Amino acid sequence: MYNSNPGTPVVDSQRNLRPFRNSSRKGLTIIIKIGTSSICDEVTHFTKLSTLSQLVETIVELKNNGNDVILVTSGAVGTGLRRLNQATKPKVISKIQAIAAVGQGKLMSQYDDLFDQFNQPIAQVLLTRNDLTERSQYLNACATFEELLNMNVVPIVNENDTISVAELRFGDNDTLSAITAGMVNADYLFLLTDVDALYTDNPRINPESKAIHEVDDISKLRSEISFTSSGSSLGTGGMATKLIAAELATAAGCKTVILSGKQPSDIIKVLDYAKEHPNEPPILGTHFKAKANPMVDRKWWIMYGLATNGKLYIDKGAVNAIALHKSSLFAAGIKEVEGNFNAHESVLMVYRHKNEDGSIKEIEIGKGLVTYTSTEINRIKGHKSKDIYNLLGYMDSDFVIHRANIAIMLTDEDKHIINLEEQCTCKDDKN
Repeated sequence: MYNSNPGTPVVDSQRNLRPFRNSSRKGLTIIIKIGTSSICDEVTHFTKLSTLSQLVETIVELKNNGNDVILVTSGAVGTGLRRLNQATKPKVISKIQAIAAVGQGKLMSQYDDLFDQFNQPIAQVLLTRNDLTERSQYLNACATFEELLNMNVVPIVNENDTISVAELRFGDNDTLSAITAGMVNADYLFLLTDVDALYTDNPRINPESKAIHEVDDISKLRSEISFTSSGSSLGTGGMATKLIAAELATAAGCKTVILSGKQPSDIIKVLDYAKEHPNEPPILGTHFKAKANPMVDRKWWIMYGLATNGKLYIDKGAVNAIALHKSSLFAAGIKEVEGNFNAHESVLMVYRHKNEDGSIKEIEIGKGLVTYTSTEINRIKGHKSKDIYNLLGYMDSDFVIHRANIAIMLTDEDKHIINLEEQCTCKDDKN
């Protein structure tokens, strides 16, 4: 989109809408993520064909019932190790990426053979964070998913492990599945893993641990239970990454369910039970309730779709203006800049709160797209907007982050800690 005025933020004309809802079908939009441990044997690396077959049959049944389904799959590295007759996953990134390149083709071939038994077309979609950093690329990716679903195709998504670098990685396919759920406005995200639910403790160690079937508040859950499992020797995730994925997906209005990867058909049971008993708690897996007021698409994209490239430490007046009055962030409210970043990249806004014992707590206020580079912001921080021209020799805009490009992440607990004031103390920053 062309912007004739550089001081005016480029925003989508439909920015308050999710990317799309496939209105031609009456069913649900469902994302299924299956982990490496559910697909490949941890020791021999042989594919668990019975599990894979059951997964394919489940997806076909879901589609026959009128639903749209996207599969996010791990297993490329494990399949590559088997194909190359290697016993262990290497530690060198370039070697892992080479093995993933070998395994990805083999894995897709297996999926294609299984889906072909039901005359079900599939499509491979490989993503990195870099594909979503530009808003136009993000919307193009959403449009591609929409067209694939309209053509009755099952998109099979994986991270582009062969070429992605550390700073452009999603980190694991749990996160990727949640990002995908937000992109397509999914109704359900199913995370198939090596346990049948989230537990109060590790059930393999503590037989007294109990399954948690329903979660309303993920932040509260984190404070009450420790999640330190790191996943299998082949995989990259653990229960902690499942919580991150649930947080991302539920923020987009998508209900998230953790289920055992050994029984993919349980997805059908969960959906049938929810339809027949809408007011009763679930009996299978762990269900994370979707947010009642999901974040609008553009704000969700800024918060979760973009990698964070730096930090801006802001004062309390700026926190008041942003959090309470939905204001833009002006240079006057910025105290410190961390990192090197360009204009139009995503940065984290942070407030340093001094506790009663003298310790400092860094509170994350939100994320936003900056209109100036880190070098430029370092020059204008703490100054009024009217001084920007004299400091830089030019002025692209009178704000550093426009309010339309700010996604707030401040919790009620954080607001209480900061003791936000009802009266903004920096509303005249731009003057």
